[in-house]
Amino acid sequence: MINEILKERRIELGLKIQEISANTGIDQALLSKYESGKRMPSQKHLFGLADGYKISYRKLKREMIVDKIIEMVKYEPQPMDILMACESRAEYLSGDKSLEVPELSDDIKSKLEKLDRLKDKWAESKPLNTTQLSKLLDYFNTKYTYDSNRIEGNTLSLQETQLVVAEGVTISGKSMKEHLEAINHSEAISFLESLITEKERLDRRTLLDLHRLVLKSIDNENAGKYRNVPVTIGGSEFMPPQPFLLDKLMEDYFIHYDRQKKGMHPVILAAEMHERLVSIHPFLDGNGRTSRLIMNFILLQNGYTIAILKGDPDSRIKYYRALENVQVNNNPEPFYHLIIDRSIASLEEHLNLV
Repeated sequence: MINEILKERRIELGLKIQEISANTGIDQALLSKYESGKRMPSQKHLFGLADGYKISYRKLKREMIVDKIIEMVKYEPQPMDILMACESRAEYLSGDKSLEVPELSDDIKSKLEKLDRLKDKWAESKPLNTTQLSKLLDYFNTKYTYDSNRIEGNTLSLQETQLVVAEGVTISGKSMKEHLEAINHSEAISFLESLITEKERLDRRTLLDLHRLVLKSIDNENAGKYRNVPVTIGGSEFMPPQPFLLDKLMEDYFIHYDRQKKGMHPVILAAEMHERLVSIHPFLDGNGRTSRLIMNFILLQNGYTIAILKGDPDSRIKYYRALENVQVNNNPEPFYHLIIDRSIASLEEHLNLV
């Protein structure tokens, strides 16, 4: 337990609580409570404790999280069942297995071969006319904004989305939030494209900037910030991680990306980073839109076209079921199929229009 670690370490260093207090600026009475286990260290004091007690911050944070989990389940009738369920559901998010390239089925490999043939054909067939290319991008970006928002319940039609985004028209009978969702998503796509042009990398700053755009003027207080409260996903068996786990899970998220981006097929990587982000659910709102933007950041960065996940009721159910298959059953195959199929459809439509 973290209190025992702190006390034993102080004794080992031959220091008194007063000396630790002087070195860290943390009140003596509070340090005594931390060491006695009467109070859990606050997040803001964790760095100071790590420095004052000469203990690795990562170790202290891990122990604090373990203590919090134990505190949550210790009075439950079957705590081990809860812990085992958590371990199973988190297996694909962290740990050694999360850093392994998944074994792909022959069916998936066959689809990826078809996808890459289409990608090569697209690279050869891109229109040279700047106006034609600009119109093509506007067409797909509007469709993408429409469907991504539709998945989350936005009721603007495709034509209404176009009018709001391109011409600034206000649609009678539609909420201000729905208008802002369309405008924000369109701006997020433009920002995403600028990141690719400038060869920016996927990191914490990029993610938070995209999320900030998604929620701009809708929820400025939480835009671009990890949540600090528990959340649930309506209609799903999956329970997103508690807020005190988010920093470590998001650190692992970017580690996973950096380790896999050179060895994993880009479309599988895009699917992985999409699913992992929406499963970690780091934000209070806007997780789905931001996850799909990250997916398309990776696709565009690697020469593919925007993959649009359809927002009609049947497609939305298929999307949610594929996600839940990973989250609950640790089976990513249906989700891989979905993302590959939508990537193929996108390339085929791009080629037909050209």
